[in-house]
Amino acid sequence: MYLELDTPSLVIDLDAVRTNVAEMAKTAAAHGVRLRPHIKTHKMPELARMQLDAGASGITCAKLGEAEVMADAGIDDILLAFPIWGEPKLRRLAALRERARVRVSLDSPEVAAGLGRLGGPPVEVLVEVDTGQHRLGRPPGRPTADLVAEIAAVPGVEVVGLLTLAGHAYHARTQAELAETARREGEDLVATAELCARDGIELREISVGSTPTARYAAGVAGVTEIRPGTYIFNDTAMMRLGVATEETAAARVLTTVIARSIPERVVFDAGTKCLTSDGVGSPGWIRAVGLPYLHMDFLNEEHGVARLEPGHHDELPVGTRAQLIPSHACAAVNLFDVAYGVENGQVVTELRVAARGAVR
Repeated sequence: MYLELDTPSLVIDLDAVRTNVAEMAKTAAAHGVRLRPHIKTHKMPELARMQLDAGASGITCAKLGEAEVMADAGIDDILLAFPIWGEPKLRRLAALRERARVRVSLDSPEVAAGLGRLGGPPVEVLVEVDTGQHRLGRPPGRPTADLVAEIAAVPGVEVVGLLTLAGHAYHARTQAELAETARREGEDLVATAELCARDGIELREISVGSTPTARYAAGVAGVTEIRPGTYIFNDTAMMRLGVATEETAAARVLTTVIARSIPERVVFDAGTKCLTSDGVGSPGWIRAVGLPYLHMDFLNEEHGVARLEPGHHDELPVGTRAQLIPSHACAAVNLFDVAYGVENGQVVTELRVAARGAVR
């Protein structure tokens, strides 16, 4: 299995990537909303370009460093879905605005005031709304409408819309619960925008949608944009939520069995430095492709320790290669400098994870 690659290596099934990209683009088009994928999952300009070529209207980045890498690659329509604070970042943002259209999300007048000092055309901002994750933003309705009014009064910025991430959808236990979370995500923002309009502030953008909720939220009347990220690769979290399968899980860590000290134990040469510790210990948090009888028990930094079900103890001798699907593709990809694109069992290209470590 990909014997030309040393292990552990990050391999990307390009056929699955193309399928995932096309499917989400088709979903957005069917509902008449724009698709602005989050590139924090792959961090690779080549894959961002693939998404744009398939119909995405622009991209979403978490950090300025990611946006700079993408702008260097010629991508010029970027949403920074993160508050920008501090003079070093404001200077970089000013430079970035000279070569790309950049919108910024925020949830405070203080951040807006910094953006307003940049000069040039007003900075387009989206005000983040807390639709249930309790991370950024005020609750929908009057609390957010009042915040929008405060930010709209700041010189040098233009409030163009509302934004949210229904991160709490990752805790959904059924498809019905997931669909309901997505419906509320969209409807809460639409209702809040209507309240802002009654206050005299017209908002033209309603931006929603994590990978679990995007397909549902896209169908909410009034939503204009979805921003899924993980869908391009998927992971075991998406599989648990029923929005991905082993076949559509495109990012895998190629690893080798390095120890079989007792019959039921298998030790791989990939640990938290390759697979992340996100989701540690939850059922199915790391899955081995084609090996449903193997269950990951725990990870150390360099070791993945798994257990074989009875009846399979004679399988996977030392030297066996396996592909492990991580619990969180975004975090796992960020642990590698390079990914290898594969098709039909063959390595066909090498992809640099260009925005790896771009945390500022």
